[in-house]
Amino acid sequence: METQDQIERRGFFTIGIYALVGVISAVLGAPAIAYLFFPPKVKHEAEWVPVGDLAQLPVDTPEEVVFQRNRVDGWKISSEKATAWVVKNAGNQVVAFAPQCTHLGCAYHWDETNHNFLCPCHTSTFGADGRVLNGPAPRPLDRYKVKLAGGKIQIGPLEPHA
Repeated sequence: METQDQIERRGFFTIGIYALVGVISAVLGAPAIAYLFFPPKVKHEAEWVPVGDLAQLPVDTPEEVVFQRNRVDGWKISSEKATAWVVKNAGNQVVAFAPQCTHLGCAYHWDETNHNFLCPCHTSTFGADGRVLNGPAPRPLDRYKVKLAGGKIQIGPLEPHA
């Protein structure tokens, strides 16, 4: 009679162990299945962010503007502060440059005395139109897409390199 009770107890614990392994597998497998069948959010349309008024921007003098932009990483959407250098020419055409040097990504600034952008890390200089005046920067400054809507300047995604 004692052996019969032990067998039933052993069977009970075996079933319990298998049930516990099944629960753990389901808990660990659910995120993997969700990842496979429900892909991350993909943002198809470009985000256009208003950065200022065209009338208040001085002609041929770069202005650094600060704006909020949303960044999508898979399922996570985060708002981040970003900057750009905006230049308006005499024909009211606007260009917006990304704030990183194209050499190693250092933040450059506008040098008012020499009328050019200067990167303090390795002394690359860029003209107000973004072209390289003095290396080691390998290419002109990266540009944002820009559009004007009702006298307001809007910045979009970075333009692809030509």
